[in-house]
Amino acid sequence: MPQKADAKPKQHFRILEFWRLAAALLVMIFHFVEYGTGAALVLGDLLHRLLPLMEMFFMISGFLIMLRYSDTLLAQPGSYRSFLVRRVARLYPLYLVTLLFFVAVGLAVQLGIVTSSDPARYDFVVLPANILLVQGWGFTDILTFNYVGWTLSAEWFCYLALPVFVVAFQFGGKTGLVLLAAVTIGLLELGSRSGLVPFDNWMTTDTWGAYRAFADFGLGALLAVAVRDSKLQLRSHLPAWLVFGGAVLAMMTLQNGYFVLALLGLSVFLAALAERNNPRGSEFLIPFGGVGKVSFGIYLIHPVVGTVAFALLWRKFIEPLDMISFAVYLALSLPLVVGLALLSARYFEAPVSRLIVGYHDRRWAGSRRPIPQFG
Repeated sequence: MPQKADAKPKQHFRILEFWRLAAALLVMIFHFVEYGTGAALVLGDLLHRLLPLMEMFFMISGFLIMLRYSDTLLAQPGSYRSFLVRRVARLYPLYLVTLLFFVAVGLAVQLGIVTSSDPARYDFVVLPANILLVQGWGFTDILTFNYVGWTLSAEWFCYLALPVFVVAFQFGGKTGLVLLAAVTIGLLELGSRSGLVPFDNWMTTDTWGAYRAFADFGLGALLAVAVRDSKLQLRSHLPAWLVFGGAVLAMMTLQNGYFVLALLGLSVFLAALAERNNPRGSEFLIPFGGVGKVSFGIYLIHPVVGTVAFALLWRKFIEPLDMISFAVYLALSLPLVVGLALLSARYFEAPVSRLIVGYHDRRWAGSRRPIPQFG
């Protein structure tokens, strides 16, 4: 059937996708350089200053999810269920595989087959929390097994809570979302200062990361509505890059966290607005699109590569024999992770996701129209 003449092309947000990819790559490099010495450790200290990029990571997630699902989530019976199934199908299979890898490592540590500098990381008492994706909800004291999984746990919390954002907007508009974000941040500040949240700053919490993500997700939802409704005709993409550069500079110079958060939010708004008005202006980022779509895979897979390639091969064999410099070894490991993420997305994640979604749609056929799947 031919498309209607007034059908709109699919909206891409290539800048946001590129920034999310950059954040995943920087987190990976940060974790890998911890195995080095000298200049690598100095680089690690500098990269540590960029960890507030996680706030942008959650904001972009809230922006994209709200933009795509705010009008359909509660409009039809089964929409919310279908949304959650698609999220699980998209994210959980790879997470489960990486979790099982670290379970195997934990068993090897328990049996004395291998040693670990951090055996508490493989505490099987908290394995159920990791399986259920609640390890970032304040139920564990430290990060365990696939330690980056706390972000997925936090995302899952936000997906479950998505109706809260939708209802806040439906009943209160942008003001409702502002109030929701303000109350959340106020409670996080109160929790941090009272000691309930065991972190001095809620923007650095990980084991309680679900509530940190909820605040950032809400800010992203507000930005989505603001961009959608904005009458500004900004077409240049340069302001977004300049503000984002300013946010990076503010992070590197250890400026106030709320100032950094404001700059990151403004950069997301400006980037999305410019891409809405001038989508061709970001076409130079198209070559990064394939890799940008596997940011999640890079993020989840890199701890596995870190364990095998760095904790085992580098520390036990390559470094003692002085076979290759750490910088070269690091440079070789990065495309390895990207390649594994691309292979996983094509030959594992996508087929498994189609099976899960297909089963769901057949099981509930006729109960509702399927909503688009966000990749």
